Amino acid sequence: MKKFEKRQPVLLRLLLVLAASLLFAFNINSFVHAASLFPGGFAGVALLIQKTCRNFWGISLPYSILTYALNAVPIMIGFRFIGRKFTVLSCVLIIISGLATDFLPDMPLTDDKVLCAVFGGLLNALAVSLCLFAESSSGGTDFIAIFLAEKTGRSAWNIILAFNCVVLCLAGLLFGWDAALYSIIFQYTSTQAIDFLYKKYAKTTLLIITSRPDEVYQVVRNLTNHDATLFTGTGLYSGRERNLLYSVVSSSESGHLEKAIRQTDPDAFINVLQSKAIIGKFFKRSND
Repeated sequence: MKKFEKRQPVLLRLLLVLAASLLFAFNINSFVHAASLFPGGFAGVALLIQKTCRNFWGISLPYSILTYALNAVPIMIGFRFIGRKFTVLSCVLIIISGLATDFLPDMPLTDDKVLCAVFGGLLNALAVSLCLFAESSSGGTDFIAIFLAEKTGRSAWNIILAFNCVVLCLAGLLFGWDAALYSIIFQYTSTQAIDFLYKKYAKTTLLIITSRPDEVYQVVRNLTNHDATLFTGTGLYSGRERNLLYSVVSSSESGHLEKAIRQTDPDAFINVLQSKAIIGKFFKRSND
């Protein structure tokens, strides 16, 4: 049985990070540049600074240098509060994606700004999700979002969306509102897709009626390290005593946990509920 402590192999995590790095660079050199968009986080801030310096002062600054400078403080936050391997892998992504963005040529696929905003946002979400599945991040505001999620137990992506909207308003004031408004579509598409693809910080409540409470509890404990509470009641139709196990787990764990419970007790009745917020102690696996 898979244990909650088991992590992905480092080589697999590194491959996911490399793939995400190239996706980020391709996205910027295709959809983002083609529609003059400003992607989320510090990548968007770096592009805004780069464009401002070029248009107003005639200074050409490399994207990589700007994004490295902006990520200096978030990287320190990562080492201090999130995890060393997590932060090292994030640094690998920041370095490779920055260099790839500078050295790969622009590859516009379409000049339709709506298509660039929607598909660029989806591609950005895919790259960010690859980072998160590799237990790393794309840097910048991702470090902040993960730090806030670890502290509060709630998804912080919508907070990051609000920060990005402020940055885009500055871009609109400097370079016109068309690109800024299309960039908001990019941001919204990306944020909602990430929230859909990555469920680590979402919580799921399981209500399990079972005739094998001890065995089912061991499944929950072994797979997730979460506890459960046993309630005893009476089934009104049959008049028999029933056992109800109550447990809250990460939504990313829910799918394989439900299958394991059904294998342990094929007659188990499972009610799956999405938890809006959890107040109190909740086991969270630390980043390495």
